Amino acid sequence: MSTFIRGTAILMVAVFLSKLLGFVYRIQFMRVAGEEAVGIYMTAYPAFIFFLSLVQLGVPIAVAKVIAELKAKGESTKLPAVMKTATVITILTGIVFIPASILFVPYLSETLLGNAASSTALYVGIAIIPIAAICGLIRGYFQGIVRIEETAWSQILEQSFRIAMITWLLPKLLVEGDNAMNAAYAMGITLLAEAVSASYLLFKYYQHKRKEPKPIKKAAKYPMEPLLSIALPSSGSRLFGTFTWFLEPIIFIRALSMAGVGAVAATSLYGVISGVLIPLLLFPSFIPYALSVVLVPAVSGAAASSNKKKLQERIHLALRLSALTGAFAAAVFYIHGQDLAEKLFHVKEGASYMAMLSPVFFFYYIQSPLYSILQATGDAKAGMMNSVYGGIAKLGVMFVLASQPGLQETGAVLAIGFGVLVTSFLHIATLRKNKAAAAGFTMFALPYVSFILTVVIRPIFLPVGTFGLIGECIVTTIFLLIILILFGQVKKNDFGMLKRLLKVY
Repeated sequence: MSTFIRGTAILMVAVFLSKLLGFVYRIQFMRVAGEEAVGIYMTAYPAFIFFLSLVQLGVPIAVAKVIAELKAKGESTKLPAVMKTATVITILTGIVFIPASILFVPYLSETLLGNAASSTALYVGIAIIPIAAICGLIRGYFQGIVRIEETAWSQILEQSFRIAMITWLLPKLLVEGDNAMNAAYAMGITLLAEAVSASYLLFKYYQHKRKEPKPIKKAAKYPMEPLLSIALPSSGSRLFGTFTWFLEPIIFIRALSMAGVGAVAATSLYGVISGVLIPLLLFPSFIPYALSVVLVPAVSGAAASSNKKKLQERIHLALRLSALTGAFAAAVFYIHGQDLAEKLFHVKEGASYMAMLSPVFFFYYIQSPLYSILQATGDAKAGMMNSVYGGIAKLGVMFVLASQPGLQETGAVLAIGFGVLVTSFLHIATLRKNKAAAAGFTMFALPYVSFILTVVIRPIFLPVGTFGLIGECIVTTIFLLIILILFGQVKKNDFGMLKRLLKVY
C-alpha cells in the first residue's frame, strides 16, 4: 500500500473518530453544564478561532508546503531551519495580536455581544492561542513530510481528554447559578486538552527530528520571505471564514435583541443551534470529506493528463456518493431530528428547527467535494469567492430576518440555511462552466427527490414512533434505500468503481 493511501486511510478513520468523540463531548457538555453555559462558550469560541487565525497567519500551511518541497529536493537538513523561522514569525504575530485581542475583549463581550458574562471565557480562550499555534506549526511539519498518523492521533487524544474532563472534572467545578464561570471552566478544559495534544506532538516531533540526517555544517537561517509569500495569500480565505464565524454570534444576538429577545435567552439559543443542531446535522459529513481527500488527487491527475473520461467518472462518483450521504442524513434528521436532539442533548427548546434545517443541509454534504474538485480543476479562486458570497449572504439575511419580531430565532435559522444554499449553488454553477466535468444540478435531483418521497411515504406506511428511536432511524433508512435503488441511484458496481479508483495509487 502506498504512503498516500496509507495516510488517507488513517485520515478517514481519524476524521470519523474525531467527529464521534466531538459528538460525545457536546452531548456531555450540554447535559452537565446546561444551555446557558454552552451558549456563552459557543459565543466565545468563534472569537478564539478568529484570534488564533490572526496569530497563525497561514504559517502552518506555508510550513507544510515548503517542507514538502525541500523533502522532494532531498534537502532535509534545512527542515529545522524552516521550523525555527516559522516559530519566529508566529512569536512576532503573537506579540502583536494577543495583547490586541486581550484589550478587545471588554468591547467584544459588553458592547458587540451584549453579554459581559462571556468575557471570562474569552480571556481563557486567548490563553489557548500560544499552545494552539505550536500545535499548528508541528501539524504543518508532519503534513509536509506526509506523516498523517501523528496529526490523527493528536486529535483523537485531545477529544478523548476533553470527554474525560467534561465528564468527571467539570461537574466538580460547576458553580450553581454562575454560568459565566462554568463556561470559563469548560474553556479551561479545552486549554488542558490542547496542552495534552501539544505535548504529544512535541514528543513525536523531537522523536522524528532525531531520525533526520544531521547537517555536515551548521545550516544557514531560512529566510522569512518564502514562508510569508505562501502564508499571507493562503491566510486570506481562512481569515475571512473565521471572521464571518466570529461575526455570526454578534449579529445573531444583536438582531434578536432588536426583536425583543434578551441577551441571556439569545445566548442560550445560539448555544443550542451552533452547539447542538449544526453538529448533529453535520455528523455524517466525514463521508464526503473522506471522499474529497481520496478522489480529488485522482481528479487532479485526470485533469493534468487531459483524460476526459476518467475526469468525469471520478467527479460524478464523488458527487453522487456525497449526494447519497446527504439524502440519508436529510431523511433521518427531518423525521427524527427533534427526538435525537432532545434525547441525546436534553435540550428544552430549539430542537424543532432540525426539520427546517435538514432539507437545506443536504446541499452542505456536497460542498466539500465540490470545493475540492474546483481546486483540482483550477477554479480555486472562484470556489473561495463562492464561500465569501455565501458567508456575506448568511450574515446579511440573518440580521434582516432575526431582527423581525415575528421571526426572531426562526429568521436566524433560515439565514443559516440560505448561506448553505448560496455557496452550494454557486459551486455547482462554477463547475457547470467546466464542460469537461459534465456536472450540473440534475446530478443531485434524484437523490433529493428520493429524500422528499421518503419523508412523505414513510409515515403513511409505518407511523412514526412505533419501533423506538434507533429502530425508527433504521426503518427510515431502509425506506430511502429502496427508493434510491428503484431510481437507479444505488448500484451494484458502486463499490467496484471505488475499488478500481483506489488502485491508481
